Amino acid sequence: MTSQVSSPAEQAAPADPPAQPPAKEVRRLDRVIIRFAGDSGDGMQLTGDRFTSETASFGNDLSTLPNFPAEIRAPAGTLPGVSSFQLHFADHDILTPGDRPDVLVAMNPAALKANLGDLPPGAEIIVNTDEFAKRPMAKVGWDTSPLEDGTLEAFRVHPVPLTTLTIEALKDFGLSRKEAERSKNMFALGLLSWMYHRPTESTEAFLRQKFAKKPEIAEANVVAFRAGWNFGETTEDFAVSYEVAPATSAFPPGTYRNISGNLALSYGLIAAARQADLPLYLGSYPITPASDILHELSKHKNFGVRTFQAEDEIAGIGAALGAAFGGSLAVTTTSGPGVALKSETIGLAVSLELPLLIVDIQRGGPSTGLPTKTEQADLLQAMYGRNGEAPVPVVAPRTPADCFDAALDAARIALTYRTPVFLLSDGYLANGSEPWRIPEPDELPDLRVHFATSPNHTLADGTEVFWPYKRDPHTLARPWALPGTPGLEHRIGGIEKQDGTGNISYDPANHDFMVRTRQAKVDGVEVPDVAVDDPSGDAGLLVLGWGSTYGPVTAAVRRVRAAGGKVAQAHLRHLNPFPRNLGEVLGRFEKVVVPEMNLGQLATLLRAKYLIDIRSHTQVSGMPFKAEQLADVLKEAIDG
Repeated sequence: MTSQVSSPAEQAAPADPPAQPPAKEVRRLDRVIIRFAGDSGDGMQLTGDRFTSETASFGNDLSTLPNFPAEIRAPAGTLPGVSSFQLHFADHDILTPGDRPDVLVAMNPAALKANLGDLPPGAEIIVNTDEFAKRPMAKVGWDTSPLEDGTLEAFRVHPVPLTTLTIEALKDFGLSRKEAERSKNMFALGLLSWMYHRPTESTEAFLRQKFAKKPEIAEANVVAFRAGWNFGETTEDFAVSYEVAPATSAFPPGTYRNISGNLALSYGLIAAARQADLPLYLGSYPITPASDILHELSKHKNFGVRTFQAEDEIAGIGAALGAAFGGSLAVTTTSGPGVALKSETIGLAVSLELPLLIVDIQRGGPSTGLPTKTEQADLLQAMYGRNGEAPVPVVAPRTPADCFDAALDAARIALTYRTPVFLLSDGYLANGSEPWRIPEPDELPDLRVHFATSPNHTLADGTEVFWPYKRDPHTLARPWALPGTPGLEHRIGGIEKQDGTGNISYDPANHDFMVRTRQAKVDGVEVPDVAVDDPSGDAGLLVLGWGSTYGPVTAAVRRVRAAGGKVAQAHLRHLNPFPRNLGEVLGRFEKVVVPEMNLGQLATLLRAKYLIDIRSHTQVSGMPFKAEQLADVLKEAIDG
């Protein structure tokens, strides 16, 4: 659609006021990457979340990357205080939140400076000019305004006095300047909603619900939102708007919703408990970025969920292990520092041989590290971070939506083999989001367990007794007897037990047998073979990922193949035990590259187990890989 021009006859006629402004040009795009950035108090996460919700309801495929400071309220106007939300949406299947934004909404100088290096030439910048006074610029080291000194000449800049326009739009509400200014994020959201033809009705409904107890604030936000939309429609600075069609062909039929990794994981835990016909018990202590799971599960008492916010990490897992002894599907959630504190109780769970899910939402470390940034550096801690030989299965989801399936899989292993299981997500998956097809109930696995109900061993004198360590010959799982079951009184604990009877034993041969049996049980966990994607059938390079590297790695592989390169791809969900065909798969390729957000932990394990050369590509920046960067690494490996 192009601007309309009147005919000469119409130009000669007396001019009447137009019924509506001249129509603006609308351009079709196949994908867009937008980043909202401002102070941590500017509502950038809410703004991004609302734009994401409208985009999901429109039917685009999408992927998001929230990025915010660890401080509750970082110093205003400073680089450490910048909060951002990136959204990549498209009319086709996408895998990452994007490498570089096409559009940056910068609410202040700090937001602009912190994100300027990520922008490609020609990117659009919508900047709040009201904040570019001398003092705010001085906070980030600018002596002159980048809006005037040529700093932004490579970009398409839209100077918008967001604060002034918002205050003017709300002048009839009787709000103070500070109160009115808080709605500038909704003005920006309205402008971007016009710019990309996003639906608006549900955002207005959301605002009225969110501020239901303060109706005047709710209406002020709605008015600011509408003012931003109208500004885009009427201003001459925005001569073009854009359409990104729904990605209907990218999705199998079904009912979809937008979901974050932590929410998907929470739903997966609830579904696992329902499929197992067990109550769900969460013993947890709040820690970023795992706390959302505690918050979400606390809302679902109607599904038999009980949540316990303990006074510390040790108490949280202790309560969860007690719940496992009592017959619940027991879960504890944490991040890396909490895993360290829980390690002794995880070892106790290994000795007790009880099902327990340890959900580790990994973040940057060591110690307190980077609480709001992502990392994959807890793999070796999950594998070996306990005293003695204490093997534990390890499962890692690959996308936010996959957190649902990974939770079900981890529960299957824990319940079937009577063992604690690590579920390794990370901050990138936890806070990111994507469309998720809601499964039908009959698609979920049957996880029902059979508790011991009668004695399982006959003594030489004919007496029937219950032996707590008499094992299933296939799974090596010991029986699970609920406390209080008549005739099944038994003893379990952290001191080594005699095989079968459960009596305390210091016998060297018995200890050797029990250690090897627990290891054999984990080694025998049934996991699917690893699948290899190799369209050409003769690739010499395999890129092997695990966990959240799936999106960037797959996007990089697509780029390399589009350029004519031959590369095979495989991805691991099960890290202990490894899939049984993994050694054979690795041996088929001349070169193997393993990208990880750590210093090469999976590569170390693969080299030790399979005695093959692994090319480790690592990053510990607190941010996910970029597809472009990984594509260059793969091209170099192919050419080399």
